[in-house]
Amino acid sequence: MTFLTPFLLWFLAATSVPVIIHLLNKRRHKTVQWAAMQFLLKATRESRGKKKLKHILILTCRALGIAALAFAAARPVVSGLLGWGAGTIDTVVLVLDRSASMELRSGDGQAAKREIVLQKVRDAMADLGNPRLVLIDSASGKPQEIPSPDVLAEISATAATDSIADFPTLMTTATEVLSGSTGRSEVWLASDLQTSNWQPSDQRWAAVQASLASLQEKPAVRVLSLTGSNAPNTSLRLLGTRRTADGLLLDLELLRSEESRGSLSLPVTTSLGGARSTDSVTVPGQSLALQKRIKISDESSSGHGWISIPADGNPRDNSVFFAYGPARPVRTLIVAPAGEAAKYLALAAAPPGFEKQSAERIDPAVFATTPTSDVAMILWAAPLPTGENANVLSPFLRSGGQLVLLPTPAESTGDFLGMKWTPVTLAETGKFFILQEWNKSDGPLRDGIDGAPIPAERLRAIKRAIPEGDAAVLARWEDGEAFITRKIVDRGTLWLLGSIPDYTWSNLGDADVLLPAIQRILALGAERFDSSYLAEVASDGSNPIAGETRTRIDDFSTDSSEGDAGVFRFGDRTIAINRPLREDDLLVAGKEELDTMLEGTNYRLLDQAGQASDPSLSTDMWRAFLIAVLFFLVSEALLCLPKKSKDEPAIPARNFGTAG
Repeated sequence: MTFLTPFLLWFLAATSVPVIIHLLNKRRHKTVQWAAMQFLLKATRESRGKKKLKHILILTCRALGIAALAFAAARPVVSGLLGWGAGTIDTVVLVLDRSASMELRSGDGQAAKREIVLQKVRDAMADLGNPRLVLIDSASGKPQEIPSPDVLAEISATAATDSIADFPTLMTTATEVLSGSTGRSEVWLASDLQTSNWQPSDQRWAAVQASLASLQEKPAVRVLSLTGSNAPNTSLRLLGTRRTADGLLLDLELLRSEESRGSLSLPVTTSLGGARSTDSVTVPGQSLALQKRIKISDESSSGHGWISIPADGNPRDNSVFFAYGPARPVRTLIVAPAGEAAKYLALAAAPPGFEKQSAERIDPAVFATTPTSDVAMILWAAPLPTGENANVLSPFLRSGGQLVLLPTPAESTGDFLGMKWTPVTLAETGKFFILQEWNKSDGPLRDGIDGAPIPAERLRAIKRAIPEGDAAVLARWEDGEAFITRKIVDRGTLWLLGSIPDYTWSNLGDADVLLPAIQRILALGAERFDSSYLAEVASDGSNPIAGETRTRIDDFSTDSSEGDAGVFRFGDRTIAINRPLREDDLLVAGKEELDTMLEGTNYRLLDQAGQASDPSLSTDMWRAFLIAVLFFLVSEALLCLPKKSKDEPAIPARNFGTAG
């Protein structure tokens, strides 16, 4: 509870007036002993306790009535954001989450979370007497003075975007604003607490805590959480694009919210060059991965388009955009000595009939002088790269290339990017190393789009080397040792396979495992070139460089701000910009994570779960105190009423004769 006119609370001293009057009246009477009154006092002594209690109640009602009147005059306001304490607020710094997930509508389906929070903040600011308001929105990250909370919903800095939020950075900006302000201040964090936006494990939170603690007057921190029930929602994601000789292959995914139940049939509309077509897709559960192949007759052509599903709980996640350039060959380098392993690796990278795919074998000694700018994947079946070879491979990985390391018969010493091989081991006589466990939803051995599994259990090996290092394990042998590991290096990926396609090692050359695994890794490498046509909102690739102008060219929408997804032309470049994939991860930060991030700030959490339809953040309480004044005065009047008298029966007279 806070008070808009706290100086009027001095009138609480008036509650002592009834007590003082009572004491003065008590001193005004002088007690005189009178024998005739002793009989009457004895008769009324039994009811004296009740009268004393009645007088105390009357005195209490008078004092409480005056106190309630003083509270009403001070204009009390109760708010989850404001907390307890008297005094006015001079500055409010509003950190507003404008990420795409904030457009998810509440359970009643009437308004988006962003719209709800703007209305709540506007009403709360009005109850506070409109102190100074500084807005820091998640899209621009820049502070700006807001002249009136009434315009919050009308300015572009609070509009919907397809971007993400970076709360560690936003809180750092908020502390910089408060370092130059005076008086009592508060920071209001308005968000859906999406974990990907708050980043609880980020080390920058320690710096935020230190900055807040260093302020001369420590601000109060209020977290407005909009985590209530949501309207059913399905989001469409673009995972990647690949240009082929006859068209464009799009990897898509449909994700349904937890509120959705049963199967769902959706019309999926595709627009290419202004021509639209619609197909029906059935989502049997919570998610569906699918590939969309768009035929393009001219291999040298470039173009763009979009794919969308009908609007639902969140209209910002119902569309994705794509752009493409001319088809180009997909090249693989095989760094290995000549032999059986190199032969099978070449067949897996460029099978017969795949005219646009080529594979070339080279010796490790000449690799450092071989150009890799047009290479999608490198298969390295040689001792771990060192020296100049390692210096060439590192930028190749960072630029989006795919590097697959395989062991060699000779012991490979040292490491590459923290990864290394154990010595080669042999299976017991008459036995094999058998692949028993692999990730069926991620990695090169995942199930197909149609759900068909990779028959990885057919793999048998008599020799193996175990990859070691900080990497994700995607497949294991039956004894639990790793077979396939993956290490993300910037835009590229480092893969390690614990055997080679040589029948003195294993039957990996049978193609049951090798062919699909290599082709899937190669597809990721091909995206290295197609990714130049794709970017995420607010990423470096979504911004024009010096001398370029930004123009939206798709026919999906006319919005063209930096926070919007779409297809844009930057000078001679065409880029499809989509919302970040992590914005579809609706995992919410819990109370324990908030305690860690905001440790030492004594923050207050106002969780609006189930209260999205209630627009109020605060309640003006002066009317309640006026009602209390009336209650106490009426109670005092009732207690002062005289007791109703009852007619006593007449006492019959008796004759007292004189004894004669």
